[in-house]
Amino acid sequence: MNDNSLVFSTSDVPSVEEFRAVLHRSTLAERRPVQDPACVAQMVAGASLWATCRKDGLLIGVARSVTDFAYCCYLSDLAVDQAYARQGIGRRLIAETRSRLGPRCSLILLSAPAAVDYYPHIGFTHHPQAWLLPPGHGKQK
Repeated sequence: MNDNSLVFSTSDVPSVEEFRAVLHRSTLAERRPVQDPACVAQMVAGASLWATCRKDGLLIGVARSVTDFAYCCYLSDLAVDQAYARQGIGRRLIAETRSRLGPRCSLILLSAPAAVDYYPHIGFTHHPQAWLLPPGHGKQK
C-alpha cells in the first residue's frame, strides 16, 4: 500500500480503548478478552514492543509483542481494521516489528484460524512442535 496518510510507528503505544477498538474492528476480538478492561489494560502495559498504523489519527493496525529483543519475539496480536485489510498493513507492521529486533531474534506467533494461509505467504514457516497450556489446565505445584 502506498498511502502517504498512513503513519507507522514503533514508539506509539495505543490507549486501552484504542487497542480494544481496533481488536473489535479486526477479527481478533472474538479470541481476545475485550470484555475484560483490566485484562486488556495489562496486555497494553505488559507489551515489550508495539508497531502501530494510524490513518488520520485513527488506530487501524497494531502488532503487539513480548520480546527480549535478542533471541525471541512473541508477536501476540496482529490486528488490522477490516476496512483496511489486504492492503499490506499487516506485512508492514511485521516489518516494523522486525526492524526493532536483533539479527538473531526469531519472530514467533500463533495464527488465527482465518490467517493460517497468510503467514507462509510472507515467509513464516510452520513449527509443529509448538504447545499451548490454557489457563486452568496442567499440573500446578
